[in-house]
Amino acid sequence: MRDEWIPAAAGNRRLIVTADDFGNTLAVNEAVERAHRDGILTCASLMVAAPFSADAVERAKRTPSLKVGLHLVLRDGVPALPPAEIPDLVDDEGRFRDGEFSTGLAWFLLPRVRRQLAAEIEAQFRAFAATGLALDHVNAHKHAHVHPTAASLILSIGKRYGMRALRVPDEPADFVASLEHKRAPLVARLLAPWMKLLRRKVQRAGIVTADRVVGLAWTGYVTEERVCRLLAALPPGTTELYAHPGADYHGRGDLEFAALISPSVIEAARGIERIGFSDLR
Repeated sequence: MRDEWIPAAAGNRRLIVTADDFGNTLAVNEAVERAHRDGILTCASLMVAAPFSADAVERAKRTPSLKVGLHLVLRDGVPALPPAEIPDLVDDEGRFRDGEFSTGLAWFLLPRVRRQLAAEIEAQFRAFAATGLALDHVNAHKHAHVHPTAASLILSIGKRYGMRALRVPDEPADFVASLEHKRAPLVARLLAPWMKLLRRKVQRAGIVTADRVVGLAWTGYVTEERVCRLLAALPPGTTELYAHPGADYHGRGDLEFAALISPSVIEAARGIERIGFSDLR
């Protein structure tokens, strides 16, 4: 019998706080470790081929309460496989091609490209398994796993490596907009059908996920004020808030790290169960 996820009981508010890009820079790794130790961070998503991935793994092993997952990089980054093995996925510098439309079209239409994509996804799962860390969850850089072809491959390959949880970046646009006293942006409504498709795929595969995700509209601006507003209005069920501590977006300093360790945020989180994805099983 496959694992079934039973949503949190009515009135029970559960919060997963995830840091993406773990391993990308030393600053990110330091921020992740401290945001977990001194703040509300519960999870981190590891880039296995990033320059500081070994340092990230070392920090995770000495911080066993931090739940670590795989942050698949299939766009805007470097592959785990040698570029010569995946020529249709990379440019002349050996980095993933980042034309979102053309890349997505090739994934969908060309069998040889799909074979290379599958090989790269498997290589990243294999690299994560080699770390010896327990696989808490899976997601993808720039949400590349929302693409139907990538999603199907990740679900198929990931289960062989013990994947039990996948982020569905299904941000409730009206709810987030209400926190800002604004109207929901049109792009959020246009993405909604793709999120529903991914959620159906995930549920059919017996993979767990959060009820909702917050962080898309606030990328680079997950501030103390916004997190406090979110926590005050947090609905029942499981919410994932994701952020990028250790990154200086828009030259405004590391706002997201500051938010995750803010005393006001820590106080606002009291009474909310903070968990990892593995706690949903």
